Amino acid sequence: MQRLPVYLLLDTSGSMKGEPIESVKAGLTMLVSSLRQDPFALDAVYLSVITFDRDIKISAPLKALDTFQIPEIQTPESGPTHLGLALEILCQQMDQEVRKSSEDQKGDWKPLVFIMTDGSPSDLQKYREMIPEINKRDLGIIVGCAAGPKAKSEYLLELTNQVVSMDTIDQGSFSQFIKWVSASISRGSRSGGASQQIQLPPPPTGINPITL
Repeated sequence: MQRLPVYLLLDTSGSMKGEPIESVKAGLTMLVSSLRQDPFALDAVYLSVITFDRDIKISAPLKALDTFQIPEIQTPESGPTHLGLALEILCQQMDQEVRKSSEDQKGDWKPLVFIMTDGSPSDLQKYREMIPEINKRDLGIIVGCAAGPKAKSEYLLELTNQVVSMDTIDQGSFSQFIKWVSASISRGSRSGGASQQIQLPPPPTGINPITL
């Protein structure tokens, strides 16, 4: 069966310390558990986690759901949010990990990318340089989440027209976001072979779509 690569880019800058990052950890556990109950997702989904703050960490390289292990995620006390560099690492990982079609095998389905940040790119020039590089990759969808009152959705809208916001980053709000991500990935696992981008399910209460 063809694989469906899913990349999660998670902001771990200092402002995420405390309840926000604990909500992210709980949400990751919920996401993996939910997807493992979906036979289509369990067969097809390969998951990766990339975290970004001052440094970029490939916290979990692309792995099948049944062997995926929740990574240990930590936050620094303070520091910048290098989302631009995270996008560069994402491109490198996709180039290495996503299989292309050959005479011997079918290539992977189009990757799904979900980005969550509670601020804005500190490396704005790099971020804008990476947008056309991301656009060169054949993605199924890229979703941005502006989490919390200080998140700047306008920068995510430069990257993708699929942007949502959360007013807070407590466990309740983030769990709603994760349920929506899970539903989106499950839908992608059923339609990943389609030439069109997947159609996202309607977001739940507390997850607000943002348009230009």
